[in-house]
Amino acid sequence: MTVGGTAEREDLLAAAVVEAVERTGAYGGSVFLRSSDRRSIVLAATCGVPPSLLGGWRLIPVNGPIPVAEAYSFGRTVHLADAEETMRRYPQLAVALPYAFGSCSVPVGTGGETFGSLAIVRAATPGSEGLSKARRRHLRSVASRLGDSLAALRARTGDPVECDGETVPVEIPAPSGAAVQVGFFQWDLGTGTFLVDDELCAICGLDPHAFDQRADTLASRLHPGDLTAFRAFAREAAMDGRTTSRRVRLSDPGHGGEGYRTVELWGRVPNADDPRAGTHLVGAVVDARVGHMAVAAVERLRDGVFSLAPDGRVTYANHSALRLLGASGDELLGHYLWDVVTWLSDPDVEYRHRSAMISQSPASFLACRPPDRWLSFSLHPEADGVTGRVVPVGRPPPDSTTSASSASPATAPSRLGVMYHVLQLGSALTEAVTAREVCEVVSDQLLPAFGGQQLAIYVVRDGTMHLLFHTGHHEDFLDWLEGVPLHARLPGTETLTSGAPLFIESQKDLSRGYPGIPTGEVSSWAYLPLIASSRPVGTCILGFDDIHQFTERDRGVLTALAGLIAQALERARLYDSEFALARGLQKALLPHRLPRVPGIRSVVRYLPGTSGMDIGGDWYDIIPTESGVCLVIGDVEGHSIAAAATMAQLRSAVRAFAAVGPMPGDVLTGVNRTLIDLGPGLLASCCCIYFDPQGPQDHHAYAVTAGHPPPLLRRPDGTTDVLDLEVGPILGVERASAYPETRIALPPGSVLALYTDGLVEEPGTDIDVGIDRLRASLAHARADSLDELADRLLHNARSFSYRADDIALLLTEFRPPFPGGHQGDDRDDFAAGRSAAR
Repeated sequence: MTVGGTAEREDLLAAAVVEAVERTGAYGGSVFLRSSDRRSIVLAATCGVPPSLLGGWRLIPVNGPIPVAEAYSFGRTVHLADAEETMRRYPQLAVALPYAFGSCSVPVGTGGETFGSLAIVRAATPGSEGLSKARRRHLRSVASRLGDSLAALRARTGDPVECDGETVPVEIPAPSGAAVQVGFFQWDLGTGTFLVDDELCAICGLDPHAFDQRADTLASRLHPGDLTAFRAFAREAAMDGRTTSRRVRLSDPGHGGEGYRTVELWGRVPNADDPRAGTHLVGAVVDARVGHMAVAAVERLRDGVFSLAPDGRVTYANHSALRLLGASGDELLGHYLWDVVTWLSDPDVEYRHRSAMISQSPASFLACRPPDRWLSFSLHPEADGVTGRVVPVGRPPPDSTTSASSASPATAPSRLGVMYHVLQLGSALTEAVTAREVCEVVSDQLLPAFGGQQLAIYVVRDGTMHLLFHTGHHEDFLDWLEGVPLHARLPGTETLTSGAPLFIESQKDLSRGYPGIPTGEVSSWAYLPLIASSRPVGTCILGFDDIHQFTERDRGVLTALAGLIAQALERARLYDSEFALARGLQKALLPHRLPRVPGIRSVVRYLPGTSGMDIGGDWYDIIPTESGVCLVIGDVEGHSIAAAATMAQLRSAVRAFAAVGPMPGDVLTGVNRTLIDLGPGLLASCCCIYFDPQGPQDHHAYAVTAGHPPPLLRRPDGTTDVLDLEVGPILGVERASAYPETRIALPPGSVLALYTDGLVEEPGTDIDVGIDRLRASLAHARADSLDELADRLLHNARSFSYRADDIALLLTEFRPPFPGGHQGDDRDDFAAGRSAAR
């Protein structure tokens, strides 16, 4: 075993996680580091909470909705005060770990680079305020120092700051009270000099500063009857040259020197080549009184008492517990209670232990030892383990709920850990809407969980196999399956027609069963049939670069997951078809192109929402009239076919009223009456601006808003304002509503921005904050064309995979015609305006 950069990194991780736990008052902590492919974060160190209690959370996809993953991906603190907040914000975590606990996760990194995340878990009662702000600052400080230290270590050694899936995490047990005290000594037999450490002085009740380093002084603390044994101990160790031990009675300072307690002396001479051999002893005094006394006290009880390590293994059981459980100490010690005692193999027993450890709250249950002896179990947790008590009880009432099974001992035990991947993937699939999202969830969950490197999903279309999704570094993975008929004798089709999964553990096995099939660089495969409602949907294939032995657990979990994937994929494909139809309808209701109007240039951007299939009611329009042009943007409430239909009716109404009289106040007054007459039961907001680009040279416009977010105006010098308009009532509320007009100045070269609320709304933030953020972006965006400016304003919105609402943005640049009616090049005009602003 060598000590180098790896050992130093482990020391850094261990020190950081221990400090995090101690400074926050938590009972457990963990450090995750990024994987080499940056697709996952890997558990690298824990304190207090053993990895076995974390179920399937040793390797987590970086884009998974898990606090430690979000802390890493977004570089922010994720604080969860209690179980209720965890369920509300991270339902997948709450499903997999349904226990009462609080947590706080922070990123680990330095200089803009994130290496991983650091998390602590703590006991939390409902309604708890969680970790104080001061302790959160302490946690971030610990993570920051760890990031700096890891970066410095990388600079010295060149080793990357990352982990792979096979990394064994550093485990530091929770601190606990010492049951044994040990003090060390060196004894010069010739001179009688007795050198001791402070711990030995504490055991003997001596002042370390006043101790005269004489063996006789120490001997004076012994029971008179043990002085002979003390001298014999030294003599035998010196003569025999091997380790010698003796039990002696030592005066107990806690009893005024009148009482004695037993300690053990251990000693030996130095090695033969040491010049002190034969004249010196080195050794220790071991005081195990606390442990001995505790064991003796517990053994006297008629109640069964046992102790479990944090991971659930039995560390102690008194005679009463062994008798009640019907097991011997050799069978129990070092093993899981539910593995040895078959009538406790019900998964609920393991669940109770996990719940007690993670929530740090007592738990209890009843169990029946065959044939009919009922026992009551209670579990009392601390960070360093669980103390259990078991006592006989009478038969419980018929309507009582027993937590452990009284099934036959032949019943095979099931493991909660097998269910974690099912719960995790199942929960994620409920949030996946499109076929693409389903495939990405499957890839994010299955590959890290089982250590695969390739994943492909083929679907059945017109009786043949077609690739729907592939991830991994082998681009030609399963290319031979594309276009193959369903009845072909190939692993990807036979698993689907037979309905049975196929696990191939080596290239030799594949060639033996299916001669001639290309193996490529993949060594093992799992073919999972995707069947929904008795109909073949497709095949999910996992590939492994190295030979992978599929355990019974692997096979069982993957088989169970195949059904979940098939149902989700079938649902998503139906959604995709309906979504395409709905979006096609919405696209048909919006303008296909914007009209060219002298004196202005306009561009539009429209981003549909991503939450659900329903289409929204956002619309925009540019309406040329005989005397000018109307710029319109609006939003019908809701996301439904009804909202889209109402949007189409309002758009037509606006165009009709604008053709009769273009003044925006009159237009919205008529549209409001129309909406009320139509009676769709929906409300709408709208902003309408009338402008005559060929009119007087004072360059002004008239604007009206019906409960719509205010327009933004960027002037040629770059100053940008939120226009202060008189706000009329929202459309569809009151038939007699009036809509006052506001006169606004539009200098040549200015840019007007109309938008819907989806661009500026953010959950938990006032809309005015979003509007001001958009104003600042418009003021400072560097763009050489109006198109580029629109793209920059939508950059953040495009970067998010989730949008709760549709977004419409209409940008209009006002510029008078050049002499002779020439309008000039759009790009050159806009760039010139930007140069002036700069």
